[in-house]
Amino acid sequence: MEKKDKIKELPLIPLRGLSVFPHMVLHFDVGRERSIKALEEAMLDDQMIFLSSQKDATVDIPTVEDFYEIGTICKIKQMLKLPGDAIRVLVEGISRASIEEVTDDDPYFKCKVVEYLDEEVKMDKETEALMRNIVTEFENYIEASNRISPEIFLTVTSINEPGRLCDVIASNMVLRIDQKQDILDAIVVKDRLEVVYGLLVEEIEVLEIEREIQAKVKGKINQVQKEYYLKEQLKAIHEELGEDADPEDEVEEYKDRLGKIKLPKEVAEKVQKELKRLSKLSPSSSESGVIRTYIEWILDLPWNKQTKDRIDIKKAKEILDEDHYGLKDVKERILEYLAIRKLAKNMKGPILCLVGPPGVGKTSIAKSISSALNRNFVRMSLGGVRDEAEIRGHRRTYIGAIPGRIMTSIKESKSKNPVFLFDEIDKLASDFRGDPASALLEVLDPEQNKEFVDHYLEVPFDLSKVLFITTANSLSTIPRPLLDRMEVIEVSGYTEEEKVKIGQRYLLPKQIKEHGFKKTNLDVSEAVLRDVINYYTRESGVRNLERQLGTLCRKTARKIVEKDAKKVRITTSNLKNYLGNRKYRYDLMKEDHEVGVATGLAWTRVGGDTLFIEVSSMKGTGKLVLTGQLGDVMKESARAGLTYIRSKCDKLNIDEEFYKTKDIHVHIPEGAIPKDGPSAGITMATAIISELSGIPIDKNVAMTGEVTLRGRVLPVGGIKEKVLAAHRAGIRKILLPIDNEKDIEKIPANVRKDLEFFPMENMDQVIEHALVKEEKLDEN
Repeated sequence: MEKKDKIKELPLIPLRGLSVFPHMVLHFDVGRERSIKALEEAMLDDQMIFLSSQKDATVDIPTVEDFYEIGTICKIKQMLKLPGDAIRVLVEGISRASIEEVTDDDPYFKCKVVEYLDEEVKMDKETEALMRNIVTEFENYIEASNRISPEIFLTVTSINEPGRLCDVIASNMVLRIDQKQDILDAIVVKDRLEVVYGLLVEEIEVLEIEREIQAKVKGKINQVQKEYYLKEQLKAIHEELGEDADPEDEVEEYKDRLGKIKLPKEVAEKVQKELKRLSKLSPSSSESGVIRTYIEWILDLPWNKQTKDRIDIKKAKEILDEDHYGLKDVKERILEYLAIRKLAKNMKGPILCLVGPPGVGKTSIAKSISSALNRNFVRMSLGGVRDEAEIRGHRRTYIGAIPGRIMTSIKESKSKNPVFLFDEIDKLASDFRGDPASALLEVLDPEQNKEFVDHYLEVPFDLSKVLFITTANSLSTIPRPLLDRMEVIEVSGYTEEEKVKIGQRYLLPKQIKEHGFKKTNLDVSEAVLRDVINYYTRESGVRNLERQLGTLCRKTARKIVEKDAKKVRITTSNLKNYLGNRKYRYDLMKEDHEVGVATGLAWTRVGGDTLFIEVSSMKGTGKLVLTGQLGDVMKESARAGLTYIRSKCDKLNIDEEFYKTKDIHVHIPEGAIPKDGPSAGITMATAIISELSGIPIDKNVAMTGEVTLRGRVLPVGGIKEKVLAAHRAGIRKILLPIDNEKDIEKIPANVRKDLEFFPMENMDQVIEHALVKEEKLDEN
């Protein structure tokens, strides 16, 4: 390859969607300002210009990186000004050249280029064979494409120079810019022959495939035309008979919709079968209405539509924290799920069960989860649902049959991966119509729900992408097989500190906004909030707290309107004027050590509470009387404790004949409230021991735990709520089962630091800590 005029300095025009080859004459329109100035510069000099193709035709203002390095030096043959500012240019390709340096880019591109002229190629056998193959393939290309005049083939056959042959053939082929550039880049003639030959073979294969497709399409079109004529004849027959021909159009509409949805093979076949049935039925028949409804249901379901998850843990954490205070375990589980989704794209959705007392935010956290994941949200309340068909739908044989509420909710969500909330799953019931809880077993099993079949639809639908969340107040009423399929996350009640923070950050601003005035109009101190929490609400959650704050806001709004007040200040002293007398009181620690009175800890649906268990003994025949509306389990705990005491009379310094000579009365105050459970076992036993031995019980001690006949202390639940109740009552020494020691970690740090915890293994240890020794009595 020899270089001619090693370096030339020429104006440059980047071409959009065009390539120019040597020996090629073509015209194109120039409209960009820089390109017009480059043309004017070339016309002032020797009419020579350098043309290079843009890599991306959509770029309006190209830079040096936006066009190819190798292009063509061309001579401008003619210029014609078009209406507007555009110019049509006729150019002739002279030779290949590569850009050595871009010397200027304003007001037009100017560059130094190295010109390449094709060397004389020695016509060996390989070159001769390549040229013949290229000419033959070009002839096949002309026949296959039907886009090139056969006269061009005569021109090509008369060319003896290999380089020129390649350039002329390339200029007449329909190729992409990058393919044409590959030919331009082939400066060595032999390389160019191979590139052109390869492209010709490839293009002919593509054209043959196109031809086959066209033939198939033409055959189908002929079939469609035949069907069209037959259908038109059928319409004419319907019109003659006085029947409406619209159902056929309706079937066609359904077929069009079916073609646009990529349904699973089994489902598509089922729909096509139903469409055939519909086309044969009279439009006035009841069966056609049933089929029509069924088809519409199938076509409306989101078979392939799903929202894209927001896999941004930081953003998700912000959304969850913004909507809810606390709930650490729930938030951590959702963020873990997000992290796994980022690593494993096809992970099945977990089945979460949020268990906790009313008003702690179980339902609202599910909405926040959908917002954090950027998913659609649907909710289904299961409270009182007792019909299995509510879950799985009715068979189509029944009049008025519809799909179950699961598929109805999926349709409403418009995506196959929503956050699906089953609210109040513990309130499910069952009767002669079936057991809805059993129907949920398949839905809430990630291994089975990928092919959930609704009785109405009778085709499998993939529910494995759905994130199911269930809520419950108690696990005791959820069937074990159903509970086994769910990951239980306990949402415990809020502490007083947490309620204060929730009231300040969320509830009060929300109520102020809803009641139409500003934060500056109402002044509620932290002390007032604490009084509202302690004396006007008794709950684990914050629902009643929100109602009471709403009452404050209503009364404030009235003052603002009636008295034109600018600011209403609520204090602990005037709170009574707004909310009335205090509704609740909290038991406080006893003032003195007492015989036969022990402080127990209880769990209720609205949080923890303290129980003062009183025992009195009198002469009698050994009767055990239990009062205070106690349940069976609690009564059995008292009897078990009594049996333990009888077996240890010597050790406890109690008269062995007490069970014959004394009646024992165990009473738990607030008798109108039902109480049950084994948690008060050690408390009742300790109170009886104190009464029979005459030794008082330490007023600073509160206890919880189940007792066995042999005096072992067994673990119980609700430790966090019970400890918070003890802390609120001013008690500082807690006796709890040794197996519940792990639960101490769940108690807030500010509460833990005020308390002393003593893990108990047996009743001997309980008595050691609970009964006041003589030296303690002397101190008091």
